[in-house]
Amino acid sequence: MKYLLFISIIFLSACKFNLNQFNIDLERAVEPTHVSKIAFGSCANQNEDQPILYQVIDTESDLFIYLGDNIYGDTENMKKLAEKYETLAEKEEFKELVKSTKTLAVWDDHDYGENDAGKYYPKKEMSKEIFLEFFDEPENSSRRNHEGIYHSKIYDGDNGYKIQIIMLDTRTFRSDLLKNDNQNGHKNDYRPNPNADSTFLGEAQWLWLEQQFSQTADIRIIASSNQFSHEYNGWESWTNVPKEQEKMLDLIKNTQANGVIFISGDVHWGEISKLEKEGQYPIYDVTSSGITETWSSIEPNSNRVGNPERDINFGLIEIDWNISDPIISLSIRNKNGIPTTTHQINLSEIHF
Repeated sequence: MKYLLFISIIFLSACKFNLNQFNIDLERAVEPTHVSKIAFGSCANQNEDQPILYQVIDTESDLFIYLGDNIYGDTENMKKLAEKYETLAEKEEFKELVKSTKTLAVWDDHDYGENDAGKYYPKKEMSKEIFLEFFDEPENSSRRNHEGIYHSKIYDGDNGYKIQIIMLDTRTFRSDLLKNDNQNGHKNDYRPNPNADSTFLGEAQWLWLEQQFSQTADIRIIASSNQFSHEYNGWESWTNVPKEQEKMLDLIKNTQANGVIFISGDVHWGEISKLEKEGQYPIYDVTSSGITETWSSIEPNSNRVGNPERDINFGLIEIDWNISDPIISLSIRNKNGIPTTTHQINLSEIHF
């Protein structure tokens, strides 16, 4: 057993070394001094050209957030996983993106390592190390000192406002989902699991999230690889674990956490959803997917605001801090950088 552990450590060190050597060639943007414009996207096949990243660069955003499936790894071979990240890093459009825009990231199943995988994926610790190295996570980051990749950052807006970026890990702790039983309107791959013991985030991450909601912030952008505010459609999402979805809404309300907006990916189309519950402000979810991937059909969504985007796309949140009730502009943008779905809200709309 000790011999196997030793071999694993040596192999992981080799992965780190290779990635560190490669990262020397990547010029990376520094942390912004303030944030008013956030771009984001997901579902990027490393073997495909990604010209839409040039449209992201043209927005001159302060941050770009990768929302998962940042590569299509799908392997338990960590050498192959690292090589697939390196394929992405070799793309000129990716190099230009990380040079111009501070880049943050969460993962989803394909870069985690296995389609639809949760807490039982056997290589999640080594996959985490490769992920953190690739996205240049500082050695002193708290992200390196706990299980999973959840993390948060707080940035200044203008005029004394603050914006919090909360990056969730929807893979490391997630229970297995229930397969579709073709009953009661269930469809596609999965059906809602009513079991109170089934979890999306896991106990430690829930406790951490409660602490994050106690931090002072005017807007909180929650990066979740899976959709939160949409109508159940049978694909992976928070709607498959409704008690966890309800727990999130209750936590926002009980902590009086103002300014929550979700951003999500995964489904291979773009849309804006609005979830309303009596007694609290509406929870918007801006879904952007994908950078290279599309889907043959788009599921109905009674919570949808405006029209969905079927082609490749990225999302953008723009904040005008310089008025008494700041305006937050949400948009999905197509391959030409043109907004095809937009929605504006005032900051007061998402405050208790």
